[in-house]
Amino acid sequence: MSVTVRFAPSPTGQIHIGNARTALFNWLFAKKAGGRFVLRFDDTDVGRSRREYANQIEADLGWLGIAPDLTVRQSERFALYERAVEKLQTAGFLYPCYETPEELELRRKIRLSRRLPPVYGREALKLSGEQKAAFEDEGRRPHWRFLLPNFDADPFSPKRTEVRWDDIVRGPQTVDLASMSDPVLVREDGTFLYTLPSVVDDIDLGITHVIRGDDHVTNTGAQIALFEALGATAPAFGHHNLLTTVTGEGLSKRTGSLSIAGLRDGGIEPMAVASLAVLIGTSETVTAYRDMEALAAQFDPASSSKSSAKFDPVELEALSRSLIQSMPFEEAAPRLAGMGIGGPKAEPFWLAVRGNIEKLSDAANWWRIVAEGPEKAELSEDDRAFVREALNLLPPEPWDRETWRSWTEAVKEKTGRKGKALFKPLRLALTGREAGPELADLLPLLGREGISARRP
Repeated sequence: MSVTVRFAPSPTGQIHIGNARTALFNWLFAKKAGGRFVLRFDDTDVGRSRREYANQIEADLGWLGIAPDLTVRQSERFALYERAVEKLQTAGFLYPCYETPEELELRRKIRLSRRLPPVYGREALKLSGEQKAAFEDEGRRPHWRFLLPNFDADPFSPKRTEVRWDDIVRGPQTVDLASMSDPVLVREDGTFLYTLPSVVDDIDLGITHVIRGDDHVTNTGAQIALFEALGATAPAFGHHNLLTTVTGEGLSKRTGSLSIAGLRDGGIEPMAVASLAVLIGTSETVTAYRDMEALAAQFDPASSSKSSAKFDPVELEALSRSLIQSMPFEEAAPRLAGMGIGGPKAEPFWLAVRGNIEKLSDAANWWRIVAEGPEKAELSEDDRAFVREALNLLPPEPWDRETWRSWTEAVKEKTGRKGKALFKPLRLALTGREAGPELADLLPLLGREGISARRP
């Protein structure tokens, strides 16, 4: 069976760079293996899930370069989950529980006071038919728990039951099912918690590898048991370390913390996001890769450390800047054209300005300066007179990169000015800015007519 992975976001907010890390780990893993990538929206929480968030997630993945082979929505697959519930109930793996949250909390506190682990004691298994009927008459509706296979004959005498797997990221892992409460799979209102739909979908969609954050490690033991209860073989699992802010705070879709949409709108390059999201917190050097193929060649999930990875958005900005400043014209051209930058001057213009911009959209400001002229520069009267004299010394065209040197040499000889006193007024008059691209590169783009029009 070919490698099939999935990325399963809940459409309850914008995905952030931490979510992108999981998506990219799966995408690159599948890409290296020639496999398939499934985008699965975990939208069973109909109260919080929004289609606009799902649309935004698809757009964000597309911007990063991730193209799903299949997209499914759990909200359209309830019949599958209901059949799985019936199968588990018939086999005795699902049992009804009638405790209220307050009653469960009281039991938890009692166990803690006795220095016992706060696991559910399976009291509901002792209920008689009459007791269940009485609860129903009170208006209580059951939630349903999955009976973990952590005992021999007596479910009230759990024993150490180890579930082992060779984690793609973390290596050999072990979870003891006796240390866990039987997980709730179905709520009182009949809606499903995450575990059941996730396992059922992984079976139905043929998922071979599940790669996700390491906050799911403990859950994996119960999920493997559920796969087996449903008569299926569990996929391989991998759990990567999580990303946090530099202060150690977790990222959240609800707060929009470092959202992919926000980074895109802020002018960050997609491969800067992808490179940082994949490589930070690993043994690999964090560097900006130009495309997914190059990043996939470097990608090794096992290189992730076991501790969370802190990152600074400033590092993201530096990676983005390095991509822009080394971007070939062929790559930049379609985006430049979208800003109205085209024609025979477009390529020399890009090569002239790319080393002096933070984000690609900054090129539009320099194009305006080249095409239309700068805003009025603040020059002293002496500097204004100097610039006028310098413009009288402009050589005849055609011009090339050497024109700037020959022109300024002539100006220096005629006026006696040199260094900052010579170059700063000329730069201000020509561009309106004290710093920027090499004037040797800009001069041929401005042309004799364009420069003469900037006479102060």
